[in-house]
Amino acid sequence: MPYTIEQMSQGHREAVVDIFNTFVTNSFAAYPEVPLGYDLFDRFMTMARGYPAIVVQDDAGGVVGFAFLHPHHFACTLARAAEVTYFILPEHTRKGLGSQILQRFTTDARGMGIDTLLANISSLNEASIRFHRKHGFRSRGRLRRVGRKFGKDFDIIWMQLHLSAPGAEA
Repeated sequence: MPYTIEQMSQGHREAVVDIFNTFVTNSFAAYPEVPLGYDLFDRFMTMARGYPAIVVQDDAGGVVGFAFLHPHHFACTLARAAEVTYFILPEHTRKGLGSQILQRFTTDARGMGIDTLLANISSLNEASIRFHRKHGFRSRGRLRRVGRKFGKDFDIIWMQLHLSAPGAEA
């Protein structure tokens, strides 16, 4: 199935929040336990201001995923690090979309002077942990039992990818 990637815009509001809420109600990939309103989209757009924010569409034009980079911290001294956020509907995973998004974000990040990508992942989201390991992210910290969802405790795992210059050692 062919996919296209385009810049996230206000026209994607409902689709993006609906996708996020799919993960809210069915997984540990999104931290809230109950679905959120469409004003969440405004928060995403504010977080990603000045950073790439995209949607993935299927061949029928339906949004099947979204992703954005955002600052890790507001302090300019930490501007070299950005966090990745992406959600792709389960029926569209394992088709290379996550890899394509990460490659695009890696290029964008380097162009912005960012040399570190961070991922904040629930310990109960094993697929995301595997995906990030496969793409060179390394575990850098674990906050034990900081979350509880669906009656289960979970840890937050921080993973890091250092973006070296092409041909340089990481």
